[in-house]
Amino acid sequence: MTKYAIGAALAALSLALPTAASAQRIGPAVVAVVDTQRIFTECTACRAAQTQIQSQITQAQQRAQTLQAPLQTEGNAIQAALRALNGKQPDAALQTRIRNFQTQENSANQELTNRQNTIRSTQAHVNQQIGTRLGPIINTVMNNRGATLVVDKGSTLANAPALEVTNEVLTALNQQLPSVSVTPLPQQPGQQPATPPGR
Repeated sequence: MTKYAIGAALAALSLALPTAASAQRIGPAVVAVVDTQRIFTECTACRAAQTQIQSQITQAQQRAQTLQAPLQTEGNAIQAALRALNGKQPDAALQTRIRNFQTQENSANQELTNRQNTIRSTQAHVNQQIGTRLGPIINTVMNNRGATLVVDKGSTLANAPALEVTNEVLTALNQQLPSVSVTPLPQQPGQQPATPPGR
């Protein structure tokens, strides 16, 4: 009798388990695709910021050329003077000239490094501002479309055009963020301030 009761209980349990398992299944994902590369290239704020950043890059390149020309001339002259000594020790005047050259070279390198760091920080700040606004916009578009998953087009091998919501996201971003601050990231407490460019 107990054998039949145990068998019946196991049969009832086996019928109940698939129902419980199916209740925990996750439905099929509804996917939306966003081309973030296109957004960061085409949005109104992105274009304006990129123009300003490109101008800063051009100014840095011009400054590098301005600093490099006299340094190269002086460096060549010092090399010629050292070769003319045929291995003898340079006199005090040439040693001073070498030290001055090294100081000028270090100063130029520091200035250019500061400019590069400022440009990188500015680009990061622009991206941060756009990214902060982009997240909620993507969530809104995702909800409006009934999507359960949004993927970046750059992470997909292929996708159907019907899945793409880039235009909606781009339109909303242009409306909500017409411009961004094209400045370096705000200083954190305790950080050393960057040397201003063009010093």
